[in-house]
Amino acid sequence: MEVEKTEKNITEENESKVIYRGWKVMPFIIGNETFEKLGIVGSSSNLVIYLTTVFNMKSITAAKVVNIYGGTSNFGTIVAAFLCDSYFGRYKTLSFAMIACFLGSVAMDLTAVFPQLHPAKCAKEIGSVCSGPSIGQIMFLAGAMVLLVIGAGGIRPCNLPFGADQFDPKTKEGKRGIESFFNWYFFTFTFAQMVSLTLIVYVQSNVSWSIGLAIPAILMLLGCIIFFAGSKLYVKVKASGSPIHSITRVIVVAIKKRRLKPVGSNELYNYIGKDFKNSKLGHTEQFRFLDKSAIQTQDDKLNKDGSPVDPWKLCSMQQVEEVKCVIRVLPVWLPAALFYLAYIQQTTYTIFQSLQSDRRLGSGSFQIPAATYTVFLMLGMTIFIPIYDRVLVPLFRKYTGKDGGITQLQRVGAGMFLCITSMMVSAIVEQYRRKVALTKPTLGFAPRKGAISSMSGMWLIPQLVLMGIADALAGVGQMEFYYKQFPENMRSFAGSLYYCGIGLASYLSTFLLSAVHDMTEGFSGGSWLPEDLNKGRLEYFYFLVAGIMTLNFAYFLLVSHWYRYKDVVAKDKDMHKSSDEFDKVSV
Repeated sequence: MEVEKTEKNITEENESKVIYRGWKVMPFIIGNETFEKLGIVGSSSNLVIYLTTVFNMKSITAAKVVNIYGGTSNFGTIVAAFLCDSYFGRYKTLSFAMIACFLGSVAMDLTAVFPQLHPAKCAKEIGSVCSGPSIGQIMFLAGAMVLLVIGAGGIRPCNLPFGADQFDPKTKEGKRGIESFFNWYFFTFTFAQMVSLTLIVYVQSNVSWSIGLAIPAILMLLGCIIFFAGSKLYVKVKASGSPIHSITRVIVVAIKKRRLKPVGSNELYNYIGKDFKNSKLGHTEQFRFLDKSAIQTQDDKLNKDGSPVDPWKLCSMQQVEEVKCVIRVLPVWLPAALFYLAYIQQTTYTIFQSLQSDRRLGSGSFQIPAATYTVFLMLGMTIFIPIYDRVLVPLFRKYTGKDGGITQLQRVGAGMFLCITSMMVSAIVEQYRRKVALTKPTLGFAPRKGAISSMSGMWLIPQLVLMGIADALAGVGQMEFYYKQFPENMRSFAGSLYYCGIGLASYLSTFLLSAVHDMTEGFSGGSWLPEDLNKGRLEYFYFLVAGIMTLNFAYFLLVSHWYRYKDVVAKDKDMHKSSDEFDKVSV
């Protein structure tokens, strides 16, 4: 019997032993990441132009559709994170999502290939009537978008943690590998966007939509092949249960025990199991009503190992503090998410501005595709990140003594300030573009738009670069903030929270566009957002967004002052230190 038990124990140890291959599997993961991002971004980066030129939608309708599409794909991450953590694990979720993305890219290309799947092309004459898409064509397009939404929603919250899973977090090499992987992740993401916004967009706009949309589908197929080629080498962490269950349990137990008198932190029940992998958290004074779920009464029975018999009657102080981490982040999440309300305008209406600007390079006939202008946003971000990491952080570190130079929320706040500046610059440039179009000779007419201003499209670059730098601060800062402040087992959920913020901003942008268009349509000067921007007042809309961002920034400063960073209990010393010292992430 003893021999059998020994053999069984050896077998279980071998099965549970995890082989971390680290950088050996990175060619598969980073290769897939590159092709997958090229595929997704290539299918959606020029979508607003595709909807207006091929599906004959009005500019404001196309902007709404793109916002809803972006918002839904970002909100879908919360569902994917729940399914990933509760049932399927990251590998299976990624596998299903990538196949869905590939099928969605193919379906999107079919809408351009077959004339039956899109309306007839509009005549170029001014005032000509265009036929819109039929119900069947809309349904097929919506089906393609749904597949892309499922794919993007599943990939976004899982691919970053899945790559980090391949490194052993208990070794120095593993920790450094995780930090380097974060750098590579953001590099491949930005690289994919830049390639999509230049080469793929050029093919779509100047060669053929059929070929231009086939390229992302082919790239997605290559990404799938590369990913599945390394299947046997990956560390595949099994689903350990959704953190939503733990959050719900703490809140429910706290409500049940709401009549109990508060006790000191040293009297709270704090069982921690042998297989517990999260960082141990110290007690905090905020949200003390939740502490009641960790008060042990005579009715709360324990198992032999010290765990509660009924986890819906007694929670540990550790579980309570983890829930506090989540609740504490939410007031900060809202204003940080609204940063993207301004960001979205630079990826939609700036494109429409460029259509009615001089897009020629020099004296030649080559014109920069309208959607390609947003590559300057990516360039601003790409160039600024290494400057921030290598120059500004060491400089700030000398004065603040912090490893990151400044806190994560200070970084987000700096980005939000630049975001306001970007919108102000956008309004001033639009005033100038419109003035030139109305007072000086024009360069012809943009189909279904209006006169093309002789103002160079290069004047649009400053607002885009400013927004790119703002995103390098606020966007990357948000992702780092959520990653550090959430418990380790909630990091898929943390990633989905970041994308849900972008989704919320997309829906609010749709609402704002509709409200402004409907309210200003009856004005004597006409709508602020007509098809022909020369007849509108887009600069007023930009000033309005800048004003909203200013109020949002003031609220952000208020909740940032109230926020307390997560405290991790040191293993070797009986003291608390901030997550800035214990849970570092390279950006």
